[in-house]
Order: sequence, then structure tokens, then C-alpha cells
Amino acid sequence: MINSEKWTGRVVKTFGENDVANVHVLEFPGDKPRLIEFVDSLDPRYDRSEKWCINVSTQAGCPVACLMCDAGGDYRGNLAKEEILEQIERTLAEHAYDGSWQARKIKLHFARMGEPAMNPAVLDVLRYVAKYFPSDSFIPAVATTAPRVGLKWLEELKTIKNEHYSGGRFQLQFSVNSSNETMRDRLMPVSKLSLPELAQFARTWFQSGDRRISLNFALGRGIPLEAEIIASHFSPENALVKLTPINPTARSNSNGIETVIAPESPEAAAKLVHELEKYGFEVIVSIGDPKEIKIGSNCGQAARWVSEMLEKHV
Repeated sequence: MINSEKWTGRVVKTFGENDVANVHVLEFPGDKPRLIEFVDSLDPRYDRSEKWCINVSTQAGCPVACLMCDAGGDYRGNLAKEEILEQIERTLAEHAYDGSWQARKIKLHFARMGEPAMNPAVLDVLRYVAKYFPSDSFIPAVATTAPRVGLKWLEELKTIKNEHYSGGRFQLQFSVNSSNETMRDRLMPVSKLSLPELAQFARTWFQSGDRRISLNFALGRGIPLEAEIIASHFSPENALVKLTPINPTARSNSNGIETVIAPESPEAAAKLVHELEKYGFEVIVSIGDPKEIKIGSNCGQAARWVSEMLEKHV
């Protein structure tokens, strides 16, 4: 399953804590340096034997350049299938002898650097994992802004999910971030599916036994999120709402985007949670371990290390 002789990358930096998360910076060869990150992390609620996460990059940088994410900016293209698989294999190799492979749940999260729906190789990786990593422990999770150019990609993803990952073994997350379309365009400056289009896709995605699509909102002060608008488009039968912080990043700071919820203020969104629950939505308030923020392993973080290293290379 793992053949390190095929690896082409070079780990140039690793930082973190073994019992929380380790971020690895990997350099792939090319005309210009291509530095990406992958993360080996734990859910603070569970032991590694229960659940752990391999969070991989799908692009070198990201062309979307969301206002709160440090991964955007110096975009250097899609990663190949083999380069994405290498991140997974390197993480698995680190735990070849500690029993982690027998974990009840191993989450393969395509959400570190890059917009996965813009890279066809991600679909090839998902097919490969289904064939060569057949254990039901492996649960792919894709987070996407749902770019309009990726609509065909999303339809193909639906087919792969139905053929290889049915029965709740796949998690799809839409980064929605606001109920206001103008604000969504500001936060995520890419042509993307509208709220009605996302809702229509959710209806066609969901089959009996599937996980519902997660509608993720990184809650920022002054960013509209109206429960009534979400309920007018989406159904709690095929979608749930996930509320997360705006993590401290260079871009969120420079753009003046402040978080609503944080480890020290988990109840700050209680009113919104109550309003969404009145419409029947399951609401998950997901606030990571403060150690993750310090390490820089949370969404949108740590790519600053890549930016600094690229500046030294070029």
C-alpha cells in the first residue's frame, strides 16, 4: 500500500505537538518551489484509537484567496494524484507500528491548502483510496467553496460517493460563510454556486444513510447570517449547519475580520444556534483546542510558514 520510493517531495519543516497536531511543510520539485502543508491531527474529544485526521493539500497555494485564509495568494498550480497520495502515505507511515491504522475512524480531509473542486486529481485519489485503502475506517471529507467551474467535478464526486463511500462514509462541506450573497462574494472572491444552487445540489446529493452536507459558517463580526434565509433555501433533512471561528491569520487581521466565537466565548452564538434549531437544523458549534490555534493547524492558519519560505527561495 505504501511505497516510499515513489515519493518525490522533501519535508522541510515540521512543527506541532504529537498529542494535538503536527504540521508538515513539503516541497515538491518544479521550475519554482512548490511548498504545501499536510497535517496529522487528533480530535481533542477522542483517543487516536477512536479517531484521527489526515488533512492534505490539493493545490500549491490557492487561487480563491478567501479574505480570512493565509493559503491564498502565491498560487502555483494543482497537485498531481501522486503528490496528494504522498501526503496521506507519509502520515500513515508515521503510525505504521503504533496501532493507529486500526482506529475506528481515519478521516481523510481534503481541506488544507487549495480548492479541491478545481483539481480533477482529487477524484482520482478518492477512487484510489477506495480500491487500495478498503477499510471502512477511512472516511473522506471534502471542504469546498463550490466554485462554478467545479460543478461537473461535484457531479462526478457524487457518483464516486454513491459507488464507493455509501452508508455515511463520506462528508461534504460547503464553505458558505454568510447568508448574504454580496458578502459571500467579498469573502470568497470566486464565481461560485448561489445559495439556491447549493440547496438544489444538497437535495440530489443526499441518499438514505448518507451524512448530511455540512454548511460551514466561519462567524465573523458584522457578517450576516440569518437563520430565516438559510431555512428558506435548505432542508434539515439533507443539510446541517456548522459554526466555526474565524481563526487568527495574517489575512483575517489585515482585512479586519474578527471572530464571534472562540475557545473563551463558546456561547457567543447561542442566539443564532437557537434560531437555526427552531427551523429544525442540527447545529454543530466547532471550536478547536486552543493548542491548535497556537500551533497553527486550524483552517486558514500556518500557510504563513510557506509564504515566508517561498520568499526566501525566490
